[in-house]
Amino acid sequence: MKFGKAVVKSRVVILIVALALMIPSVLGMIFTRVNYDMLNYLPDTLDTIKGQKYLMDDFGKGAFSFIIVEDMEEKDVVKLENKIKKIDHVDTVLWYADIADLSVPIDILPSQIKDAFNSGNSTMIAVFFDTSTSSDETMDAIEEIRAVTGKQCFVSGLSAMIADMRELAEKEEVIYVAIAVVLSVAVMMLFLDSFLIPFIFLLSIGMSILLNMGTNYFFGEISYITKALAAVLQLAVTMDYSIFLWHSYQEQKKFYSDRKEAMAKAINETVLSVFGSSITTVAGFVALCFMSFSLGKDLGIVMAKGVALGVIGCVTTLPSLILILDKPLEIPDTRKLAGGIVKIFPVFLIIFLVVLAPAIYGYQQTNNEVYYDISRSLPDDMANVIANTKLEDDFGIGTTHMVLSDSKLDSKKGYKMVDELKKVKGVKYVLGLKSLIGTQIPEEMIPSSITDVLKSDKWELMLINSEYKPATDEVASQIKNLNSIIKKYDKKGMLIGEASCTNDLIDVTNVDFRVVNIISIIAIFLIILFVEKSISLPFILVAVIETAIFINLGVAHYLGDILPFIAPICISTIQLGATVDYAILMTTRYKKERSQGNDKRESIITALSTSIPSIIVSALGLFAATFGVAVYSDVDMIGSLCALMARGAIISMFCVILILPAMFMLFDKVIAKTTIGFLPKGGKSK
Repeated sequence: MKFGKAVVKSRVVILIVALALMIPSVLGMIFTRVNYDMLNYLPDTLDTIKGQKYLMDDFGKGAFSFIIVEDMEEKDVVKLENKIKKIDHVDTVLWYADIADLSVPIDILPSQIKDAFNSGNSTMIAVFFDTSTSSDETMDAIEEIRAVTGKQCFVSGLSAMIADMRELAEKEEVIYVAIAVVLSVAVMMLFLDSFLIPFIFLLSIGMSILLNMGTNYFFGEISYITKALAAVLQLAVTMDYSIFLWHSYQEQKKFYSDRKEAMAKAINETVLSVFGSSITTVAGFVALCFMSFSLGKDLGIVMAKGVALGVIGCVTTLPSLILILDKPLEIPDTRKLAGGIVKIFPVFLIIFLVVLAPAIYGYQQTNNEVYYDISRSLPDDMANVIANTKLEDDFGIGTTHMVLSDSKLDSKKGYKMVDELKKVKGVKYVLGLKSLIGTQIPEEMIPSSITDVLKSDKWELMLINSEYKPATDEVASQIKNLNSIIKKYDKKGMLIGEASCTNDLIDVTNVDFRVVNIISIIAIFLIILFVEKSISLPFILVAVIETAIFINLGVAHYLGDILPFIAPICISTIQLGATVDYAILMTTRYKKERSQGNDKRESIITALSTSIPSIIVSALGLFAATFGVAVYSDVDMIGSLCALMARGAIISMFCVILILPAMFMLFDKVIAKTTIGFLPKGGKSK
């Protein structure tokens, strides 16, 4: 009781300190940079990432975009090009006029150059920036280019997509939180008899969220997915702890006339019950840190920190607020419902066995039906999506590869390499010094402005325009063939660009999915083993929640949903870590009842009846906080994750309420023999 009494005694000081911490937290949140480039989280050891660094270090070039200009005379295109060149952080602008003087009629130019830059009423300008793909300076330059070029021009490329993503995410993030708060309050007001307690919960959790987001400042930056989801997830996940405390407080008031003593006891009871629940949730998020794709680390650390701060707030700030704003709450009697569920427990075991096989099959299929093309997560009417569509329709370009080869590579080898690259299926054309020399334009006529763009002391740069879009089987095969040719002539040569990075992303995350799954299951298994002091209970609890995960992802397959690649990876660990709390809550009470000598059936009914209110409100809170965001969000990466979390919360709720008690009924004797302190000394399983 010491800790609980200390909190109760210091409640005013706790609130003053909590409120004072909000000022630096808000400032820290405002000044934390947000990264919108998913490919930025690939391992530094990959050739594609090394190549991007070489491109920046040796050529002073990072981001790259194509600008499509429609229905514009050549003289006006020249004026436009000059305007673009003057924009900060635009390093190089390439148009056919930069390769051959405009006095040369377009009809006598090599077809390669004509086709590269002109198609019908459209012409194309290539732009290199002296800053990285996702830097703030590049984003600002993209916006300025759009302002200068007007409605006749369309900016394509990864940087333009990231700029659109930033604009859309910044517009929606505040609305995500607002939706989560409103719907969570609605659920709690519907299922709790006090109109005030939901607002007390939100005030306490809101302080923890601000503190979590503010301390992200020390990381330097966080991803836009982490920023968009962290507040919503922290609200949804840590709401459980607030509900546990409140229900414990209500129960203790039956035994203590002094509400301060009741709260002190409730705090200590909550610390014990929330300990196991919170560390399993933390373990689920920490498991994400083992991904090679470091977005997992970004999200995992922020959310693990958020859960820890949520627990601290639950046993310090929340009790202080409740004691100051205490209102009565009637907890509905669910014993009759619990008795009915336990009475027909064989029915739920049969249901469990029937749904398991199709759930596992659907789960496996869903993991093979994800998409990796990040642009697919944006709405079709976004500027970058429109520009990419025009680039594909007008010029037949799905993506652009860049090749870095040794600048001292033997000329004959260089020509042979270019010839072979041109013949690879799906390659539209290759633009580089080797591809220009030997055409109607002699080498000495190539302007120094072009040679400076395409050659440095260490590297020579070539652009390969491909008919195939990123993250397709066709481009994966093409990349394999291109890399094979490049390495044959130049072992140090590299193929870089969005498609190559996306290809690496597929390979990296396929491994990550298995690793994270295994780590999260093992970690949570060991935590339950330690908390419950049982060998059998971890198997039962993990099996129940994993079944819920199988069903959740299986439903996606049967509904025909194609998910973004990150969704199955994250949902497997988040749903396991967040909803195993429901199972631990019921299990702890079941174990307590059995240790006091109560029989099997009575113990399970009591555990179920006392847990149902908390489980239902917690699950519906998680559902409400994420479902609204899923419906509203135009960013599919965020919407899909939230939809899976919302559905997963409800599925886990039903699995824990219906299947877990049936498992207890079936395996009670096994649990008794494999759990320390399960029965009173000298007691036998009844």
